[in-house]
Amino acid sequence: MAAASSATTVPSLDKVDFLKLQNGSDIRGVAVAGVEGEQVSLTESVTEAIAAAFSAWLLDKKKVDTSRRLKVSIGHDSRISAQLLQDAVSRGIASVGLDIVQYGLASTPAMFNSTLTEDDAFLCPVDGAIMITASHLPYNRNGFKFFTNAGGLGKADIKDILERAANIYSNFLAKGCSVKKASASVKMIDYMAVYTSDLVKAVRKAAGNIEKPLEGFHIIVDAGNGAGGFFAAKVLEPLGAITSGSQFLEPDGMFPNHIPNPEDKAAMKAITQAVLDNKADLGIIFDTDVDRSAAVDSTGRELNRNRLIALMSAIVLEEHPGTTIVTDSVTSDGLTSFIEKKLGGKHHKFKRGYKNVIDEAIRLNSAGEESHLAIETSGHGALKENHWLDDGAYLMVKLLNKLASARASVRNDGSKVLTDLVEGLDEPAIAVELRLKINQSHPDLKGGSFQDYGEAVLKHLENSIASDPKLQRAPVNYEGVRVSGFGGWFLLRLSLHDPVLPLNIEASSQEDAVKLGLEVAAALKEFQALDTSALDKFVQPQ
Repeated sequence: MAAASSATTVPSLDKVDFLKLQNGSDIRGVAVAGVEGEQVSLTESVTEAIAAAFSAWLLDKKKVDTSRRLKVSIGHDSRISAQLLQDAVSRGIASVGLDIVQYGLASTPAMFNSTLTEDDAFLCPVDGAIMITASHLPYNRNGFKFFTNAGGLGKADIKDILERAANIYSNFLAKGCSVKKASASVKMIDYMAVYTSDLVKAVRKAAGNIEKPLEGFHIIVDAGNGAGGFFAAKVLEPLGAITSGSQFLEPDGMFPNHIPNPEDKAAMKAITQAVLDNKADLGIIFDTDVDRSAAVDSTGRELNRNRLIALMSAIVLEEHPGTTIVTDSVTSDGLTSFIEKKLGGKHHKFKRGYKNVIDEAIRLNSAGEESHLAIETSGHGALKENHWLDDGAYLMVKLLNKLASARASVRNDGSKVLTDLVEGLDEPAIAVELRLKINQSHPDLKGGSFQDYGEAVLKHLENSIASDPKLQRAPVNYEGVRVSGFGGWFLLRLSLHDPVLPLNIEASSQEDAVKLGLEVAAALKEFQALDTSALDKFVQPQ
Protein backbone atom coordinates (compact mmCIF):
# COMPACT_ATOMS: atom_id res chain seq x y z
CA MET A 1 0.00 0.00 0.00
CA ALA A 2 1.28 3.45 -0.82
CA ALA A 3 0.05 6.94 -0.06
CA ALA A 4 -0.82 9.59 -2.63
CA SER A 5 0.42 12.40 -0.48
CA SER A 6 2.86 14.74 -2.20
CA ALA A 7 1.78 18.17 -3.38
CA THR A 8 2.83 19.60 -6.71
CA THR A 9 4.32 23.07 -6.39
CA VAL A 10 4.17 24.95 -9.65
CA PRO A 11 6.18 28.16 -10.13
CA SER A 12 3.49 29.75 -12.28
CA LEU A 13 0.11 28.22 -13.00
CA ASP A 14 -1.27 29.51 -16.27
CA LYS A 15 -4.93 30.15 -16.81
CA VAL A 16 -6.42 27.16 -18.62
CA ASP A 17 -9.55 26.93 -20.77
CA PHE A 18 -10.72 23.58 -19.43
CA LEU A 19 -13.71 23.29 -21.77
CA LYS A 20 -11.32 23.20 -24.75
CA LEU A 21 -10.10 19.85 -23.43
CA GLN A 22 -13.48 18.25 -24.09
CA ASN A 23 -13.66 15.87 -27.04
CA GLY A 24 -17.24 14.62 -27.02
CA SER A 25 -17.45 12.16 -24.15
CA ASP A 26 -13.66 12.11 -23.63
CA ILE A 27 -11.03 14.58 -22.45
CA ARG A 28 -8.02 15.03 -24.74
CA GLY A 29 -4.96 17.24 -24.69
CA VAL A 30 -1.23 17.56 -25.27
CA ALA A 31 0.74 15.84 -22.51
CA VAL A 32 4.30 15.85 -23.88
CA ALA A 33 6.33 18.86 -25.04
CA GLY A 34 8.46 18.81 -28.17
CA VAL A 35 6.03 19.04 -31.07
CA GLU A 36 6.19 22.48 -32.67
CA GLY A 37 3.03 24.51 -32.23
CA GLU A 38 1.54 22.11 -29.67
CA GLN A 39 1.76 23.51 -26.17
CA VAL A 40 1.27 21.11 -23.26
CA SER A 41 -2.32 21.43 -22.00
CA LEU A 42 -2.57 18.31 -19.81
CA THR A 43 -0.08 19.38 -17.16
CA GLU A 44 0.17 17.60 -13.81
CA SER A 45 -1.79 20.39 -12.12
CA VAL A 46 -4.54 20.33 -14.77
CA THR A 47 -4.71 16.55 -14.41
CA GLU A 48 -4.95 16.79 -10.60
CA ALA A 49 -7.82 19.27 -10.96
CA ILE A 50 -9.68 17.01 -13.42
CA ALA A 51 -9.26 13.93 -11.20
CA ALA A 52 -10.40 15.86 -8.14
CA ALA A 53 -13.40 17.14 -10.11
CA PHE A 54 -14.37 13.60 -11.20
CA SER A 55 -14.07 12.45 -7.58
CA ALA A 56 -16.33 15.27 -6.35
CA TRP A 57 -18.79 14.53 -9.17
CA LEU A 58 -18.76 10.85 -8.17
CA LEU A 59 -19.47 11.68 -4.52
CA ASP A 60 -22.47 13.75 -5.63
CA LYS A 61 -23.76 10.97 -7.89
CA LYS A 62 -23.28 8.08 -5.48
CA LYS A 63 -24.65 9.93 -2.41
CA VAL A 64 -23.12 7.35 -0.08
CA ASP A 65 -23.06 7.70 3.67
CA THR A 66 -19.77 8.83 5.15
CA SER A 67 -19.03 5.42 6.66
CA ARG A 68 -17.93 4.05 3.27
CA ARG A 69 -15.03 5.45 1.28
CA LEU A 70 -15.50 5.36 -2.46
CA LYS A 71 -12.92 3.56 -4.63
CA VAL A 72 -11.69 4.69 -8.06
CA SER A 73 -9.65 2.47 -10.39
CA ILE A 74 -7.03 3.95 -12.71
CA GLY A 75 -5.60 2.30 -15.83
CA HIS A 76 -3.55 3.53 -18.76
CA ASP A 77 -2.43 2.55 -22.25
CA SER A 78 1.17 2.49 -23.46
CA ARG A 79 1.70 6.23 -23.92
CA ILE A 80 4.96 7.73 -22.67
CA SER A 81 3.10 10.22 -20.43
CA ALA A 82 1.03 7.47 -18.77
CA GLN A 83 2.97 7.14 -15.49
CA LEU A 84 3.21 10.87 -14.91
CA LEU A 85 -0.51 11.33 -15.46
CA GLN A 86 -1.40 8.26 -13.37
CA ASP A 87 0.48 9.79 -10.42
CA ALA A 88 -1.26 13.14 -10.93
CA VAL A 89 -4.68 11.47 -11.21
CA SER A 90 -3.95 9.60 -7.97
CA ARG A 91 -3.08 12.85 -6.16
CA GLY A 92 -6.26 14.49 -7.42
CA ILE A 93 -8.45 11.61 -6.23
CA ALA A 94 -6.66 11.47 -2.88
CA SER A 95 -7.27 15.20 -2.32
CA VAL A 96 -11.01 14.47 -2.22
CA GLY A 97 -10.54 11.57 0.20
CA LEU A 98 -11.33 8.65 -2.11
CA ASP A 99 -9.36 5.40 -2.27
CA ILE A 100 -7.32 4.52 -5.34
CA VAL A 101 -6.75 1.22 -7.11
CA GLN A 102 -4.06 1.36 -9.80
CA TYR A 103 -4.17 -1.27 -12.56
CA GLY A 104 -1.17 -0.08 -14.60
CA LEU A 105 -1.32 -1.08 -18.28
CA ALA A 106 -4.97 -1.83 -19.04
CA SER A 107 -7.62 -1.58 -21.72
CA THR A 108 -10.51 0.88 -21.75
CA PRO A 109 -13.16 -1.91 -21.70
CA ALA A 110 -11.48 -3.48 -18.67
CA MET A 111 -11.83 -0.19 -16.79
CA PHE A 112 -15.61 -0.19 -17.27
CA ASN A 113 -15.75 -3.86 -16.30
CA SER A 114 -14.03 -3.05 -13.01
CA THR A 115 -17.19 -1.18 -11.96
CA LEU A 116 -19.24 -4.37 -12.54
CA THR A 117 -16.99 -7.22 -11.35
CA GLU A 118 -17.90 -8.52 -7.90
CA ASP A 119 -14.71 -9.89 -6.35
CA ASP A 120 -13.40 -8.65 -3.00
CA ALA A 121 -9.97 -10.15 -3.69
CA PHE A 122 -9.57 -7.65 -6.54
CA LEU A 123 -11.27 -4.81 -4.63
CA CYS A 124 -14.19 -4.91 -7.05
CA PRO A 125 -16.56 -3.44 -7.84
CA VAL A 126 -15.02 0.03 -7.82
CA ASP A 127 -17.32 3.07 -7.74
CA GLY A 128 -15.68 4.85 -10.64
CA ALA A 129 -12.92 4.23 -13.17
CA ILE A 130 -10.54 6.45 -15.11
CA MET A 131 -8.73 5.31 -18.25
CA ILE A 132 -5.72 7.40 -19.30
CA THR A 133 -5.66 7.22 -23.11
CA ALA A 134 -5.91 9.24 -26.30
CA SER A 135 -6.75 6.25 -28.51
CA HIS A 136 -4.80 6.37 -31.81
CA LEU A 137 -3.64 10.00 -31.55
CA PRO A 138 0.11 10.82 -31.77
CA TYR A 139 2.54 10.01 -28.97
CA ASN A 140 2.47 13.50 -27.43
CA ARG A 141 -1.28 13.43 -26.76
CA ASN A 142 -3.17 11.87 -23.88
CA GLY A 143 -6.55 12.08 -22.24
CA PHE A 144 -9.15 10.52 -19.98
CA LYS A 145 -12.26 8.37 -20.23
CA PHE A 146 -14.51 7.97 -17.19
CA PHE A 147 -16.85 5.17 -16.13
CA THR A 148 -19.35 4.21 -13.46
CA ASN A 149 -21.40 1.03 -13.38
CA ALA A 150 -23.95 2.88 -15.55
CA GLY A 151 -21.40 3.05 -18.40
CA GLY A 152 -19.15 5.71 -19.90
CA LEU A 153 -19.85 9.31 -18.97
CA GLY A 154 -21.63 11.41 -21.60
CA LYS A 155 -20.91 14.87 -22.97
CA ALA A 156 -22.95 16.70 -20.31
CA ASP A 157 -21.11 14.88 -17.50
CA ILE A 158 -17.72 15.70 -19.04
CA LYS A 159 -18.68 19.38 -19.32
CA ASP A 160 -19.79 19.35 -15.66
CA ILE A 161 -16.47 17.76 -14.57
CA LEU A 162 -14.41 20.26 -16.59
CA GLU A 163 -16.35 23.19 -15.09
CA ARG A 164 -15.66 21.80 -11.60
CA ALA A 165 -12.01 21.31 -12.57
CA ALA A 166 -11.75 24.95 -13.64
CA ASN A 167 -12.95 26.04 -10.18
CA ILE A 168 -10.53 23.69 -8.43
CA TYR A 169 -7.71 24.98 -10.63
CA SER A 170 -8.65 28.57 -9.74
CA ASN A 171 -7.99 27.64 -6.11
CA PHE A 172 -4.59 26.29 -7.19
CA LEU A 173 -3.89 29.65 -8.83
CA ALA A 174 -4.85 31.52 -5.68
CA LYS A 175 -2.52 29.35 -3.56
CA GLY A 176 0.33 29.07 -6.06
CA CYS A 177 0.37 25.29 -5.81
CA SER A 178 -1.88 22.36 -6.64
CA VAL A 179 -3.26 19.71 -4.27
CA LYS A 180 -2.30 20.05 -0.66
CA LYS A 181 -0.93 17.12 1.29
CA ALA A 182 -3.52 14.39 1.24
CA SER A 183 -3.36 10.80 2.35
CA ALA A 184 -5.36 8.02 0.78
CA SER A 185 -5.09 4.32 0.25
CA VAL A 186 -3.36 3.41 -3.02
CA LYS A 187 -3.36 -0.27 -3.96
CA MET A 188 -2.03 -1.95 -7.08
CA ILE A 189 -4.08 -4.77 -8.60
CA ASP A 190 -3.65 -6.94 -11.70
CA TYR A 191 -7.23 -6.49 -12.87
CA MET A 192 -6.38 -7.51 -16.45
CA ALA A 193 -6.08 -11.08 -15.10
CA VAL A 194 -9.81 -10.94 -14.21
CA TYR A 195 -10.82 -9.35 -17.50
CA THR A 196 -8.89 -11.79 -19.71
CA SER A 197 -10.17 -14.76 -17.69
CA ASP A 198 -13.74 -13.60 -18.38
CA LEU A 199 -13.02 -13.45 -22.13
CA VAL A 200 -11.59 -16.98 -22.09
CA LYS A 201 -14.62 -18.26 -20.17
CA ALA A 202 -16.97 -16.62 -22.71
CA VAL A 203 -15.40 -18.53 -25.63
CA ARG A 204 -15.31 -21.82 -23.71
CA LYS A 205 -18.96 -21.43 -22.74
CA ALA A 206 -20.02 -20.68 -26.34
CA ALA A 207 -18.13 -23.81 -27.47
CA GLY A 208 -19.96 -26.08 -25.03
CA ASN A 209 -17.37 -25.86 -22.24
CA ILE A 210 -14.51 -27.29 -24.30
CA GLU A 211 -11.19 -26.41 -22.64
CA LYS A 212 -9.32 -25.58 -25.88
CA PRO A 213 -11.94 -24.82 -28.54
CA LEU A 214 -9.42 -23.03 -30.79
CA GLU A 215 -6.89 -25.86 -30.82
CA GLY A 216 -5.13 -25.98 -34.19
CA PHE A 217 -6.16 -22.49 -35.26
CA HIS A 218 -3.31 -20.13 -36.12
CA ILE A 219 -4.35 -16.61 -35.09
CA ILE A 220 -2.06 -13.59 -35.26
CA VAL A 221 -2.45 -10.47 -33.11
CA ASP A 222 -1.13 -7.00 -34.01
CA ALA A 223 -1.35 -4.68 -31.00
CA GLY A 224 0.48 -1.80 -32.68
CA ASN A 225 2.54 -1.40 -29.46
CA GLY A 226 -0.61 -0.31 -27.63
CA ALA A 227 -2.29 -2.04 -24.67
CA GLY A 228 -3.72 -5.02 -26.60
CA GLY A 229 -0.72 -7.34 -26.54
CA PHE A 230 -2.35 -9.38 -23.76
CA PHE A 231 -4.80 -10.94 -26.23
CA ALA A 232 -2.26 -13.39 -27.67
CA ALA A 233 -0.88 -14.96 -24.47
CA LYS A 234 -3.79 -14.37 -22.09
CA VAL A 235 -6.80 -15.11 -24.32
CA LEU A 236 -5.86 -17.02 -27.49
CA GLU A 237 -3.20 -19.37 -26.11
CA PRO A 238 -5.30 -20.64 -23.16
CA LEU A 239 -7.99 -21.45 -25.75
CA GLY A 240 -5.50 -23.58 -27.71
CA ALA A 241 -4.67 -21.21 -30.57
CA ILE A 242 -1.21 -20.91 -32.11
CA THR A 243 -0.10 -17.25 -31.99
CA SER A 244 3.37 -17.38 -33.58
CA GLY A 245 3.90 -14.45 -35.94
CA SER A 246 1.99 -12.05 -33.68
CA GLN A 247 3.62 -8.63 -33.80
CA PHE A 248 4.08 -5.34 -31.97
CA LEU A 249 2.72 -6.81 -28.72
CA GLU A 250 5.20 -4.90 -26.54
CA PRO A 251 3.84 -1.59 -25.20
CA ASP A 252 5.75 1.34 -26.71
CA GLY A 253 4.20 4.78 -26.50
CA MET A 254 6.21 6.10 -29.44
CA PHE A 255 4.30 3.65 -31.71
CA PRO A 256 7.39 2.89 -33.83
CA ASN A 257 5.79 0.42 -36.26
CA HIS A 258 2.41 1.85 -37.22
CA ILE A 259 -0.44 3.83 -35.70
CA PRO A 260 -2.58 1.43 -33.61
CA ASN A 261 -5.76 2.09 -35.57
CA PRO A 262 -7.95 -0.44 -37.45
CA GLU A 263 -8.90 2.34 -39.90
CA ASP A 264 -5.29 3.14 -40.80
CA LYS A 265 -4.16 1.73 -44.16
CA ALA A 266 -0.59 1.07 -43.01
CA ALA A 267 -1.85 -0.74 -39.90
CA MET A 268 -4.20 -2.96 -41.93
CA LYS A 269 -1.44 -3.65 -44.46
CA ALA A 270 0.86 -4.77 -41.61
CA ILE A 271 -1.59 -7.29 -40.13
CA THR A 272 -2.62 -8.52 -43.60
CA GLN A 273 1.02 -9.15 -44.54
CA ALA A 274 1.62 -10.98 -41.26
CA VAL A 275 -1.37 -13.28 -41.89
CA LEU A 276 -0.20 -14.11 -45.42
CA ASP A 277 3.48 -14.55 -44.47
CA ASN A 278 2.58 -16.92 -41.62
CA LYS A 279 -0.24 -18.67 -43.52
CA ALA A 280 -2.45 -17.94 -40.50
CA ASP A 281 -6.17 -18.63 -40.26
CA LEU A 282 -7.03 -15.19 -38.89
CA GLY A 283 -5.45 -11.86 -37.98
CA ILE A 284 -6.71 -9.55 -35.24
CA ILE A 285 -5.74 -5.90 -34.81
CA PHE A 286 -6.58 -3.47 -31.99
CA ASP A 287 -6.37 0.24 -31.45
CA THR A 288 -4.23 1.62 -28.62
CA ASP A 289 -6.72 1.12 -25.76
CA VAL A 290 -8.54 -1.94 -27.23
CA ASP A 291 -12.02 -0.45 -27.55
CA ARG A 292 -11.77 -0.86 -31.35
CA SER A 293 -10.71 -3.82 -33.46
CA ALA A 294 -10.73 -5.41 -36.90
CA ALA A 295 -9.73 -8.72 -38.45
CA VAL A 296 -8.16 -10.22 -41.57
CA ASP A 297 -9.16 -13.62 -42.99
CA SER A 298 -6.76 -16.32 -44.20
CA THR A 299 -6.78 -14.95 -47.77
CA GLY A 300 -5.74 -11.48 -46.60
CA ARG A 301 -9.21 -9.99 -46.92
CA GLU A 302 -9.72 -7.15 -44.46
CA LEU A 303 -12.71 -7.45 -42.14
CA ASN A 304 -13.02 -3.84 -41.02
CA ARG A 305 -15.36 -0.87 -41.59
CA ASN A 306 -18.50 -1.97 -43.55
CA ARG A 307 -17.32 -5.59 -43.71
CA LEU A 308 -16.88 -5.83 -39.94
CA ILE A 309 -20.34 -4.34 -39.44
CA ALA A 310 -21.78 -6.85 -41.93
CA LEU A 311 -20.01 -9.73 -40.17
CA MET A 312 -21.14 -8.69 -36.69
CA SER A 313 -24.67 -8.08 -38.02
CA ALA A 314 -24.75 -11.62 -39.46
CA ILE A 315 -23.64 -13.09 -36.12
CA VAL A 316 -26.07 -11.01 -34.05
CA LEU A 317 -29.03 -11.57 -36.40
CA GLU A 318 -28.50 -15.33 -36.18
CA GLU A 319 -28.92 -14.98 -32.42
CA HIS A 320 -31.65 -12.30 -32.51
CA PRO A 321 -33.62 -12.51 -35.80
CA GLY A 322 -35.12 -9.23 -36.99
CA THR A 323 -33.21 -7.05 -34.55
CA THR A 324 -32.18 -3.47 -35.39
CA ILE A 325 -28.51 -2.76 -36.12
CA VAL A 326 -27.53 0.82 -35.23
CA THR A 327 -24.55 2.30 -37.11
CA ASP A 328 -22.99 5.67 -37.79
CA SER A 329 -23.98 7.78 -40.80
CA VAL A 330 -21.19 6.91 -43.25
CA THR A 331 -22.05 3.25 -43.81
CA SER A 332 -22.71 2.14 -47.38
CA ASP A 333 -26.02 1.57 -49.15
CA GLY A 334 -24.76 -1.96 -49.86
CA LEU A 335 -24.56 -2.60 -46.11
CA THR A 336 -28.17 -1.48 -45.66
CA SER A 337 -29.29 -3.85 -48.39
CA PHE A 338 -27.23 -6.69 -46.85
CA ILE A 339 -28.67 -6.21 -43.35
CA GLU A 340 -32.26 -5.76 -44.45
CA LYS A 341 -32.64 -7.98 -47.53
CA LYS A 342 -30.13 -10.77 -46.92
CA LEU A 343 -30.14 -10.97 -43.13
CA GLY A 344 -33.73 -9.87 -42.43
CA GLY A 345 -32.72 -7.20 -39.94
CA LYS A 346 -33.29 -3.46 -39.80
CA HIS A 347 -30.52 -0.94 -40.41
CA HIS A 348 -30.77 2.28 -38.42
CA LYS A 349 -28.16 4.78 -39.71
CA PHE A 350 -27.55 7.38 -37.03
CA LYS A 351 -24.76 9.91 -36.37
CA ARG A 352 -20.97 9.70 -36.19
CA GLY A 353 -19.52 9.26 -32.71
CA TYR A 354 -19.46 5.91 -30.90
CA LYS A 355 -21.34 7.29 -27.88
CA ASN A 356 -24.07 8.66 -30.17
CA VAL A 357 -24.50 5.23 -31.79
CA ILE A 358 -24.55 3.36 -28.46
CA ASP A 359 -26.94 5.84 -26.83
CA GLU A 360 -29.29 5.57 -29.82
CA ALA A 361 -29.40 1.76 -29.52
CA ILE A 362 -30.20 2.10 -25.80
CA ARG A 363 -32.91 4.66 -26.63
CA LEU A 364 -34.48 2.36 -29.26
CA ASN A 365 -34.67 -0.49 -26.77
CA SER A 366 -36.31 1.73 -24.17
CA ALA A 367 -38.80 2.86 -26.84
CA GLY A 368 -39.73 -0.76 -27.59
CA GLU A 369 -37.58 -1.37 -30.69
CA GLU A 370 -35.20 -4.27 -30.07
CA SER A 371 -31.55 -3.59 -30.85
CA HIS A 372 -28.61 -5.82 -29.89
CA LEU A 373 -25.73 -4.19 -31.78
CA ALA A 374 -24.43 -0.62 -32.03
CA ILE A 375 -21.35 -0.31 -34.23
CA GLU A 376 -19.36 2.40 -36.02
CA THR A 377 -17.26 2.10 -39.16
CA SER A 378 -14.28 3.10 -36.97
CA GLY A 379 -14.38 -0.32 -35.26
CA HIS A 380 -16.20 0.76 -32.10
CA GLY A 381 -18.82 -1.95 -31.53
CA ALA A 382 -21.07 -2.54 -28.52
CA LEU A 383 -23.46 -5.39 -27.76
CA LYS A 384 -26.48 -5.38 -25.50
CA GLU A 385 -25.29 -8.69 -24.00
CA ASN A 386 -22.04 -6.95 -22.94
CA HIS A 387 -23.60 -3.96 -21.12
CA TRP A 388 -23.42 -1.77 -24.26
CA LEU A 389 -19.66 -1.47 -23.81
CA ASP A 390 -17.61 -0.78 -26.95
CA ASP A 391 -15.04 -3.50 -26.44
CA GLY A 392 -12.72 -4.45 -29.30
CA ALA A 393 -11.63 -7.64 -27.54
CA TYR A 394 -15.22 -8.75 -26.97
CA LEU A 395 -16.06 -8.15 -30.65
CA MET A 396 -13.20 -10.48 -31.55
CA VAL A 397 -14.49 -13.03 -29.01
CA LYS A 398 -17.73 -13.14 -31.02
CA LEU A 399 -15.65 -14.01 -34.11
CA LEU A 400 -13.70 -16.64 -32.15
CA ASN A 401 -17.00 -18.20 -31.07
CA LYS A 402 -17.89 -18.73 -34.74
CA LEU A 403 -14.49 -20.33 -35.41
CA ALA A 404 -14.88 -22.61 -32.40
CA SER A 405 -18.40 -23.70 -33.37
CA ALA A 406 -17.22 -24.40 -36.95
CA ARG A 407 -14.43 -26.59 -35.58
CA ALA A 408 -16.92 -28.39 -33.33
CA SER A 409 -19.05 -29.18 -36.40
CA VAL A 410 -15.95 -30.64 -38.10
CA ARG A 411 -15.33 -27.74 -40.49
CA ASN A 412 -11.63 -27.41 -41.19
CA ASP A 413 -11.49 -24.41 -43.51
CA GLY A 414 -10.08 -21.84 -41.09
CA SER A 415 -11.66 -18.41 -41.22
CA LYS A 416 -13.87 -19.25 -44.24
CA VAL A 417 -16.81 -19.56 -41.83
CA LEU A 418 -16.42 -15.80 -41.19
CA THR A 419 -15.88 -14.86 -44.82
CA ASP A 420 -18.98 -16.85 -45.81
CA LEU A 421 -21.06 -14.75 -43.43
CA VAL A 422 -20.41 -11.58 -45.45
CA GLU A 423 -20.98 -13.19 -48.83
CA GLY A 424 -23.45 -11.08 -50.79
CA LEU A 425 -22.32 -7.76 -49.31
CA ASP A 426 -22.33 -5.31 -52.23
CA GLU A 427 -19.23 -3.14 -51.93
CA PRO A 428 -18.59 0.07 -53.85
CA ALA A 429 -15.72 0.24 -56.33
CA ILE A 430 -14.91 3.75 -55.09
CA ALA A 431 -15.17 4.96 -51.48
CA VAL A 432 -13.45 8.17 -50.41
CA GLU A 433 -13.56 10.64 -47.54
CA LEU A 434 -12.45 14.18 -48.33
CA ARG A 435 -12.00 16.73 -45.56
CA LEU A 436 -13.08 20.29 -46.36
CA LYS A 437 -11.59 22.63 -43.76
CA ILE A 438 -13.18 25.88 -42.60
CA ASN A 439 -10.71 28.76 -42.20
CA GLN A 440 -11.89 30.29 -38.93
CA SER A 441 -10.01 33.55 -39.48
CA HIS A 442 -11.56 34.19 -42.93
CA PRO A 443 -13.73 37.33 -43.16
CA ASP A 444 -16.51 35.25 -44.77
CA LEU A 445 -17.33 33.92 -41.26
CA LYS A 446 -18.26 37.51 -40.31
CA GLY A 447 -17.14 36.89 -36.74
CA GLY A 448 -19.39 33.85 -36.34
CA SER A 449 -18.47 30.33 -35.25
CA PHE A 450 -17.29 27.56 -37.55
CA GLN A 451 -20.38 25.59 -36.48
CA ASP A 452 -22.70 28.33 -37.79
CA TYR A 453 -20.72 28.58 -41.02
CA GLY A 454 -20.79 24.82 -41.49
CA GLU A 455 -24.53 24.70 -40.94
CA ALA A 456 -24.97 27.46 -43.56
CA VAL A 457 -22.94 25.37 -46.04
CA LEU A 458 -25.14 22.33 -45.40
CA LYS A 459 -28.35 24.34 -45.74
CA HIS A 460 -27.20 25.78 -49.05
CA LEU A 461 -26.26 22.33 -50.37
CA GLU A 462 -29.65 21.00 -49.32
CA ASN A 463 -31.43 23.78 -51.20
CA SER A 464 -29.22 23.31 -54.27
CA ILE A 465 -29.97 19.62 -54.67
CA ALA A 466 -33.72 20.03 -54.07
CA SER A 467 -34.17 21.29 -57.65
CA ASP A 468 -31.87 18.71 -59.26
CA PRO A 469 -33.82 15.74 -60.72
CA LYS A 470 -30.63 13.63 -60.91
CA LEU A 471 -30.25 13.65 -57.12
CA GLN A 472 -32.47 12.31 -54.34
CA ARG A 473 -32.06 13.32 -50.72
CA ALA A 474 -32.18 10.42 -48.23
CA PRO A 475 -35.70 10.23 -46.78
CA VAL A 476 -34.37 9.41 -43.28
CA ASN A 477 -31.13 11.04 -42.21
CA TYR A 478 -29.85 12.18 -38.82
CA GLU A 479 -26.65 13.97 -39.77
CA GLY A 480 -25.58 16.34 -42.52
CA VAL A 481 -26.91 16.04 -46.07
CA ARG A 482 -27.01 12.54 -47.61
CA VAL A 483 -27.89 12.30 -51.30
CA SER A 484 -28.19 9.43 -53.82
CA GLY A 485 -27.49 9.73 -57.53
CA PHE A 486 -25.38 8.37 -60.41
CA GLY A 487 -25.60 4.91 -58.85
CA GLY A 488 -23.91 6.04 -55.65
CA TRP A 489 -24.25 8.53 -52.80
CA PHE A 490 -22.52 11.31 -50.92
CA LEU A 491 -22.76 12.59 -47.37
CA LEU A 492 -21.53 16.01 -46.29
CA ARG A 493 -21.59 16.60 -42.55
CA LEU A 494 -20.04 18.88 -39.97
CA SER A 495 -17.34 17.31 -37.77
CA LEU A 496 -18.31 16.78 -34.14
CA HIS A 497 -15.37 18.77 -32.79
CA ASP A 498 -13.29 20.34 -35.55
CA PRO A 499 -13.75 23.10 -38.18
CA VAL A 500 -14.07 20.47 -40.89
CA LEU A 501 -16.82 19.24 -43.22
CA PRO A 502 -16.03 15.60 -44.08
CA LEU A 503 -17.40 14.53 -47.46
CA ASN A 504 -17.95 10.81 -48.06
CA ILE A 505 -18.55 9.63 -51.62
CA GLU A 506 -19.28 6.05 -52.71
CA ALA A 507 -19.98 4.95 -56.29
CA SER A 508 -19.66 1.99 -58.63
CA SER A 509 -17.05 3.76 -60.78
CA GLN A 510 -14.55 6.62 -60.58
CA GLU A 511 -16.55 8.45 -63.25
CA ASP A 512 -19.77 8.33 -61.20
CA ALA A 513 -17.93 9.32 -58.01
CA VAL A 514 -16.52 12.37 -59.84
CA LYS A 515 -20.03 13.30 -61.04
CA LEU A 516 -21.22 13.30 -57.42
CA GLY A 517 -18.17 15.34 -56.41
CA LEU A 518 -18.86 17.91 -59.13
CA GLU A 519 -22.43 18.37 -57.86
CA VAL A 520 -21.07 19.17 -54.38
CA ALA A 521 -18.31 21.41 -55.75
CA ALA A 522 -20.82 23.46 -57.77
CA ALA A 523 -23.00 24.03 -54.70
CA LEU A 524 -20.09 25.06 -52.44
CA LYS A 525 -18.14 27.41 -54.73
CA GLU A 526 -19.49 30.60 -53.15
CA PHE A 527 -18.24 29.70 -49.64
CA GLN A 528 -14.88 31.47 -49.58
CA ALA A 529 -13.81 30.28 -46.12
CA LEU A 530 -14.13 26.64 -47.14
CA ASP A 531 -10.95 24.94 -48.35
CA THR A 532 -12.23 22.66 -51.12
CA SER A 533 -8.77 21.77 -52.48
CA ALA A 534 -9.19 18.05 -51.62
CA LEU A 535 -12.49 17.97 -53.54
CA ASP A 536 -11.10 20.04 -56.44
CA LYS A 537 -8.22 17.57 -56.81
CA PHE A 538 -10.62 14.61 -56.71
CA VAL A 539 -12.87 15.89 -59.50
CA GLN A 540 -10.05 17.00 -61.82
CA PRO A 541 -9.57 14.81 -64.92
CA GLN A 542 -6.88 12.21 -64.29
